[in-house]
Amino acid sequence: MKYFKKRRRVIGKEVDLHQEDPMSGAANLFDVGVVFIVGLIGALISAYSLLDFLSPKTEITMVRQKDNGRIEIVTKKGKQVKVEKVTDKNLQGEGTRLGTAYRLKDGKVIYVPEGSE
Repeated sequence: MKYFKKRRRVIGKEVDLHQEDPMSGAANLFDVGVVFIVGLIGALISAYSLLDFLSPKTEITMVRQKDNGRIEIVTKKGKQVKVEKVTDKNLQGEGTRLGTAYRLKDGKVIYVPEGSE
């Protein structure tokens, strides 16, 4: 049975491989975790097309609906990013009505200016 034990010979003494470093396996798991996280970040960037959002020359407008039903409009022009929250509250102040928008069955939106006949 002595031949089945794993031993490594170092000049002048024998070293048992099982007694070297018990944390070497944990370091390997940490490395695998880091590689997995970097791969996940790369997959998310490609899935959501975020490379366009990171480019300084593109202009992007995104409409997002959060879990609670609120809507946000994210606009990016150059390096400036603007987030607007859409609300259902009644507007107050002075102004004039410009017209009405209608959505057809096929999904098209038609704007009819006020006062046109």
